[in-house]
Amino acid sequence: MPQPVDIKIRTESRILDVSFDDGTRYELPFEYLRVFSPSAEVKGHGGGEGILQSGKENIGITGVEPIGNYALRLSFDDGHNTGLYSWTLLHELGRDQRANWSRYLERCAAAGIARPAAAGAAPGKEPGG
Repeated sequence: MPQPVDIKIRTESRILDVSFDDGTRYELPFEYLRVFSPSAEVKGHGGGEGILQSGKENIGITGVEPIGNYALRLSFDDGHNTGLYSWTLLHELGRDQRANWSRYLERCAAAGIARPAAAGAAPGKEPGG
């Protein structure tokens, strides 16, 4: 699995910018990372898509802690900090960003959760571009 070679937190634009040794680079919005947190709180304890997270459009990251040589612990300004983002997970989140975000928006709509018109964690451009 690709390993990160550069990780930047862009707080103003709310982006985690990750470059991997396979040449891929992903700009992962904080909101996207928060709603797809690998924590049990978000994933749930069974199968399925987990617990729908909403209202995270303006989420910030208050801390980034390396965990060994395999992951990051992200601390969000809503107090959430229990998910470990492995290099594999960060790469998969980048690779699958468009499909993941589309499904998230579908789930929000089905649940009757309105999102602000300007909000959107998956930019109109190709992920990583």
